[in-house]
Amino acid sequence: MFNEESVSNNTELNKSPQEQGKDNKSKCPPDKIVYDVARAEYICLETGEVIEDRVIDDRAEWRAFTPEEREKRARTGGPITPTVHDMGFTTAIDYSDRDASGHTLINKKYQLYKLRKWQARTRILTSVERNLAQAMNELDRLADLLNLPTYIREEAAKIYREAVDKGLVRGRSIESVIAAAIYLACRLRKLPRTLDEIEEYSRVSRKEIARCYRLLLRELSIKVTTSDPADFVPRISHALGLSGAVVRTAIEILNKAREAGVLGGKDPVGLAAAAVYLACEKLGEERSQKEIANVAGVTEVTVRNRCRELMKVLSMEVEE
Repeated sequence: MFNEESVSNNTELNKSPQEQGKDNKSKCPPDKIVYDVARAEYICLETGEVIEDRVIDDRAEWRAFTPEEREKRARTGGPITPTVHDMGFTTAIDYSDRDASGHTLINKKYQLYKLRKWQARTRILTSVERNLAQAMNELDRLADLLNLPTYIREEAAKIYREAVDKGLVRGRSIESVIAAAIYLACRLRKLPRTLDEIEEYSRVSRKEIARCYRLLLRELSIKVTTSDPADFVPRISHALGLSGAVVRTAIEILNKAREAGVLGGKDPVGLAAAAVYLACEKLGEERSQKEIANVAGVTEVTVRNRCRELMKVLSMEVEE
């Protein structure tokens, strides 16, 4: 006869030890499972069963109570990052003349010196590695001067590595491609930075940066949306020491202008500067067009013309 109980028993016997351990672990309440440090086992306090044995403890064998102490005792490097030419994989030999225990090296001091010298030589072997090392140094220099966050640096480094893989850097200066990659990363991550600002700290002209920028867009098939003037409003207002009400009012003015179709084909920085000026006039915070134009990096004529266009939109809204 067909016996359901015998079939279920046979099914339990046919299970692997790992599957039986999972079933036991599911039957035991989580708060009753403890870890035995001496035997490296997980044990259930209710049934006494060994849920898992020979557990490998991957924690550090040292203790640290402060961040400085933890950093001093740790023996691992930093995380993987594209902003380093070797992605952070290479081991760096310290220039200290002491061993892990803190004792001064005497007999093997010259041997350590030779190892350090050859390790520095072997970090950069190919022409691609030399190119990346020089490019990442230029990236760090520009990012520090422009005060860019870490995620922009990593995005720019990824774009430059893709350009190197496709051979776009060959025949072009590293400075121009890095500057274009930074500008493209800022556009992708919606961080307001203009070509004029990047040109100010770069060693190449604005025309060369723009040429490399268009090349990256075309060859890497990257789609970038147009810059939103509202992204530049907080930056201009903060530089002028304006209140948050001015920022909010300026963004509302730009939103009305967008609905009316006025923003198309205009410089976003000039529109943002004009919106800030109109918001200051509306809220009674005195700022001249010259001050706003100097902070935004545009001319007074641009601010004046954009103000006229925005005022027409605002008058239409008032009449309606």
